[in-house]
Amino acid sequence: MTDPNAIAHRLDALEMRIAYQDHTIDELNTTITEQWRIIDLLTRKLTQLEEQAKLTGGGAGDNRAEPPPPHY
Repeated sequence: MTDPNAIAHRLDALEMRIAYQDHTIDELNTTITEQWRIIDLLTRKLTQLEEQAKLTGGGAGDNRAEPPPPHY
């Protein structure tokens, strides 16, 4: 027969393990949620910058509004 104390010890160990795993899952969920919030914010900012560049005709090669350097 199996020792009741051994079963109780194994059950306690499993319960502690599950509690630790639940805590870890909650922490990971919080981290992932925060990362998605940041990704969403950065995506919106990038879209705004792209639209702003299109409206201003921006680009690295557009120097019409900028005077030539003094050494010319």
